[in-house]
Order: sequence, then structure tokens, then C-alpha cells
Amino acid sequence: MMLTSIIPALLALAGGASAALNVTGSTCTVTPLPASGGREPDDSQQILDAFKQCGKNGKVILEEGLFHIGKVMDLKDLSNVDIEIHGTLRWSSDIQYWLRNSIGVEYAQRSTAWRIGGQDISIRGFGKALFDGQGQLWYDQNRGGSNQAGRPISLTLWHAKNVFIDGITWRQSQFWHTFVAYSENITMTNLDMNSTSNSQWSTVNTDGTDTWNSKDVFIKNWTVTCGDDCIAIKGNSTNIQVSDVHCYESGCATIGSLGNNPGNAPDYVQDVTFDNITCTHSSNAAWVKTYSGNGRVRNVTFSNIRAENVNQPIYVTSCIYTARGCDQSRLPIQDVRWINVTGTSRYNIAAAIHCSASSPCSGFSFENVEITPLDGKSTPKYLCSNIQGQAESGIPCTGTCPADWPQQLNGNR
Repeated sequence: MMLTSIIPALLALAGGASAALNVTGSTCTVTPLPASGGREPDDSQQILDAFKQCGKNGKVILEEGLFHIGKVMDLKDLSNVDIEIHGTLRWSSDIQYWLRNSIGVEYAQRSTAWRIGGQDISIRGFGKALFDGQGQLWYDQNRGGSNQAGRPISLTLWHAKNVFIDGITWRQSQFWHTFVAYSENITMTNLDMNSTSNSQWSTVNTDGTDTWNSKDVFIKNWTVTCGDDCIAIKGNSTNIQVSDVHCYESGCATIGSLGNNPGNAPDYVQDVTFDNITCTHSSNAAWVKTYSGNGRVRNVTFSNIRAENVNQPIYVTSCIYTARGCDQSRLPIQDVRWINVTGTSRYNIAAAIHCSASSPCSGFSFENVEITPLDGKSTPKYLCSNIQGQAESGIPCTGTCPADWPQQLNGNR
């Protein structure tokens, strides 16, 4: 009997149900398991089995239908594999399991439900793939807390190289939608993310993506509604290009947070471009946030940014969240350009830039920055502190920015 007929038969006998994994040559095709005895099935093991057999020089196809994911999936050694996802992946509601078993990803004690690593990997969703994190359960039990230990990121790229992801939709993510760590040459296109709480508790920490210790990351054609950072570029990220993204209810285009590592290990961010970004009803639009630790930000361009009812569109701080050590920061911010930044601010502050007195910002420039307060009557203010070459920067500073200036405002100032 041929291998392709033996494997499905064995799986059927082992599972007591019709086979859900079919192997033909180097292609593994997975169909969702049916419910049994009124109990929700768990498809995670058969998906892991598919990658074990076809994750190198092969193809894994997740067919249409609903896949229930009840366990972590750790796939760190994929190579030359095409992944097709035609159905829905729904992570289980067993919060205690995930809190105990989510996979650690080093950064700030974060963890993930699904980790993918290796090289030459394509993941295509064809606009049909849906990742359902059942996030409302997480938002309610978290009760507005920040960075709950064990609360899992939906998908993490980990020590991954040459990865293409396209055409996937996320709804109600458990935590961050995606995380790119220790990776290079990553392209992520045509992604749709929406995590919105329907209760009194906000989502908190449902970023669209965060890059960290990665280079050559290309993000294009995303729509993100998340209640936190839309696209956040964290420490030791180089050559990151983000374009054609619409962010709703978010922090929009973000550098940071940086400079808060154990042992004061430095964070470097360099060569980042955000282009053609629309920020709708968001906290900020084009901004840089650091703590007062070590590192450097250099060569960042925010171009063609459209702000629509944004609380504080342009914001730079050297002491995010703490208001401590603001003027003692050892993390210089250099060569940041805002080009064609237009639209409306919720209040009368168009920009608030506070750089460290001991490490002033340099190479800042504004070109065609036109932000109008939403009320149509107030005069926009541009607050600036400790910017070298301010007179030549094009920034129309109207006053100084205090060190403890908040990220979000509650009214005109």
C-alpha cells in the first residue's frame, strides 16, 4: 500500500474520526476536525503534524472551515515551505492554559501562541484566512491592565528570514497581532486587523505589529483598528519600510518604546520610513517615544501622513510613561523628518517635542506640515524644547514643551 494512503488511514484509526490530514508527496492538506460528543475539537496537533512532514521543501494547506487551536504551536525550523490558509483559526477560550503555556519571546517578558521561524517561508491567506483570538475574553479578564504576563501574541516571526505574509484578517486578537523578532527580509502585505472591545474594558496592548532586533521589514496595504500602537518600531530595528496603511483608534506610526532594557542595554533604530499613512481618531500620528536609557534613533521619515481627529499628531518624548529623567536621557534622536503631514488635531496642539537637555535632538525638519484643530477656530500650537538647529528646521515653534508633557490631552492647552 502506498504511503499516501497509509497515513490518512492511520490518522483516522488513531483519532476515531475521519482523517483530517492528507499527505501527497511533499504537500500536506489539513481539514478541520469535526466536533465529537458535543466537545470542541483541537486541531493544533494535526497542524503541527502537517508541518513536521511538509515543513521543509514542501507545502502545507489549511482548507476552508473552522480550525480550533487549543495548544501553542511552535514551528522554529521551517525551510522552503509554502503555507496556504483558506479557513479560520480560532484560539481556545482556556485563558489559564495560555497564561501557563504561552511561548516566551524574550522582549519584556512577552509570550506568543504561535511562533514561526526558519527561512524561505510564504504564508498566504488569499483574503479568506481569518485569525480569531477570542480577544474579548482577554480584555474582560485583564480589566485594563498593561502587559499581563502570559497573555499571548497571536503570531510571532522568530529568527525568520525571507518570509512573505499576505491576505490574512485578524479579529479580536488576544494581545499584539504580530511580532517580528530576530528576523530579516520580512514582507507583510494586505493584512486587516481589528480588535475592538464591546465592554467597559479597553483592549490594551493589541498592537498591529512590533519589530524588534530585526532588519529589512516591509509592510504595505494594512488596515488596523487596535486601540494601541498600530505599527511600532522597537529596539535594534533597521531598514523598516511601512506604506499604504490606514490606522483607526490607535497610536498610528510609532518609533518605540526604546531605552528601557535590563542592564541599560542600548536600543538602536535606524533607517525607517512611514509613507502614505492615514491615522483616524487616534492618540498620535507620527511620533517617537523613548525612556531615558541608552541607544539612538537616526534617519526616520514620516511622509504623507494624514491625521483625522488625532489627539496629538506629532509627539516626541525622552521619558515616555514615567516623566522621570527626561533631561538626562542618553538616547539621542537624530535626523527625523516630517514631510506632508496634514489634517486635524482633536485639540489645539499640533506638535509637542521635548528632547533631552543632555542629549538634544538634531537634524529635525518639517516640510509642508499643516495641522488644523478640529474645532476650526483654535490656533495650532507647536511646542519645542532642546532641538539643535531649530531655527533652520522649519518647525514653527510657538512655545516650549515641558518635560512631563502628556502623550494624550483632555482639551486645549
